[in-house]
Order: sequence, then C-alpha cells, then structure tokens
Amino acid sequence: MSEHSSSIPTPHIEAKSKEEIAKTVLMPGDPLRAKFIAETFLEDITCFNHVRGMLGYTGTYKGKKISVMGSGMGMPSIGIYSYELFKFYDVENIIRVGSCGAYSMDLDVYDVILCKAAWSRSTYALCQQGHEGEFIYPSEKINTAAIEMASELDIDLHLENIHSSDVFYAEAEYAQELMDTVNEKNISAVEMESFALFANARVLGKHAACILTVSDSIVKGTVTTSEERQRSFTKMMELGLETALRI
Repeated sequence: MSEHSSSIPTPHIEAKSKEEIAKTVLMPGDPLRAKFIAETFLEDITCFNHVRGMLGYTGTYKGKKISVMGSGMGMPSIGIYSYELFKFYDVENIIRVGSCGAYSMDLDVYDVILCKAAWSRSTYALCQQGHEGEFIYPSEKINTAAIEMASELDIDLHLENIHSSDVFYAEAEYAQELMDTVNEKNISAVEMESFALFANARVLGKHAACILTVSDSIVKGTVTTSEERQRSFTKMMELGLETALRI
C-alpha cells in the first residue's frame, strides 16, 4: 500500500467525488460484465471510471443508488480496487459477482454459489495485515440477505467453501496434491479474488461477500464461452442487485 494514495482521485479510480460512487458496489472481474450489468439493470447510469479500462458505473436499481465496477483478475487487482473503494470513497459493501470452476461433482455449469469461506495459500493477508490463517470469511450481514433473497427469487443457492488461487495455470505434477488438500478442507470451487476482498473488508471494518456462477467444471470437463460468462450469468447478477437492496 502506498501512502500517497490517500486522497481522491486515487491512482486507479478517477472519480473526483465520493458522491459519484454508491455505498454498495457490485464487483465482477470483467469490466465488460460491469458495463453489461449497468446497461441491463440500472437506470440513469453514469460512468465514474475509465482508468486502465476498468469500467465503473453508478445508477439506480429499483430506486436505490448502486455502483458496479470491474475488479480485474487475481488478488492483487481486486485488492487495489476494493481497497480504494472502501478506504477513500467510503464504500461500505462490496459484493463480488464472479465466475468459478467447480471441484465438486455436485456442482454443474450455471449453478450459483454463495461463498461461506475463502481458503487460500496466498500471502496477501499476511503481507497486508499479519493474518496467518488460511481462511477468511465474508460478511454475515450480506450473506444472510443473499440467502433470504435467493429463497424469494427461487434461486437454488449453494453455500460453499471456495479456493482463491494465485495461479490459473498450474503444472500437472502439483494438481493431485492440490486436489487432496481441497478435498480435505471441503472446498467446492475455485476462483482468484475473494480472499483478498475479504481481507480488505476485515482490516478496514467493511462488509464483503461473494456470489459466483460455475463457468466450468474441472471434474466434469464442461465449460462456458467468454461471451456466456460476460452476458449470461443473470441469476447471479439479479441476486447481487436484490441483495444490495437489503443491506
């Protein structure tokens, strides 16, 4: 963390006023998914960020001011953007809405997951705040609202432990050891961001949660296309927005 990034605009977000960004932000990895969510679900949208192509929008959803912004891929990227939103723009809640790969035979492509804990071997939280644990937890407040909304929307929501990985392409010789570990720790799916997001919320006294759509199954070999991941995960998007109304 750089001490010079203590005012707005920040090095990575060009919004000149805190009022440009809502207290609750939905955060997909893909900035084009942020654009799709804003243009599809929000009214009266304005774009508050173009820096590095990491698009951010604010609008209203059923009368409530909500923002949506891309995070990029991996913990360092979401770590920067979510920290700046929490710390310098007074954002209170961030709900990650992302994709994941399934480790479990019980999960299929397009299933919706609510993360109940993020496990990682990443040193992100250790370097940032001295946190030595392998698990970091989301906001109970947001998760409770998401579970209630999923029931009302008739969305089959899977509550799962997830793996936040630093590596997308791992060498095959390490795959079996990893699978043995995730099975031992009851991990059902893998993504690359939530551990850092939860760490930022933890150290700053904010709220964060993660809703995921299964984009591919590592154990079944099924996959979705990049276009489907950008535009078709609408159950997750709607659940994130409806949850935002309750927090």
